[in-house]
Amino acid sequence: QVQLVESGGDSVQAGGSLRLSCVVSGLSYSRYFMGWFRRAPGKEREGVAAVAGIGTTNYANSVKGRFTISTDLAKNTLYLQMNSLNPEDTAMYYCAAIIPDRYWAEPPLGADKYKYWGQGTQVTVSS
Repeated sequence: QVQLVESGGDSVQAGGSLRLSCVVSGLSYSRYFMGWFRRAPGKEREGVAAVAGIGTTNYANSVKGRFTISTDLAKNTLYLQMNSLNPEDTAMYYCAAIIPDRYWAEPPLGADKYKYWGQGTQVTVSS
């Protein structure tokens, strides 16, 4: 069975930083896409950042230059470093993963491309 468990969400002031972690179990890492998604109040789920096994990353325009996705496979952990947070970043953040039938270098940001999901971790940014 595949499990993803997020942690690291917190309440922070605007301009602050957080690092989210996602521990992944039951999933092979030979070829994969993993990503971070968020759902803000009153908004639909959106892709934030994604990474492929080859190391290629993809970011939503709203977080480019502020967020960094990375992996530590030795720890089976996916990270999202979030800097320069603003209130618009307030959301429930989810990690997701898939071993796709067809693999390519650019990881997708579309949530419908992912199969396995974590439970979410709340990020709240105050002014």
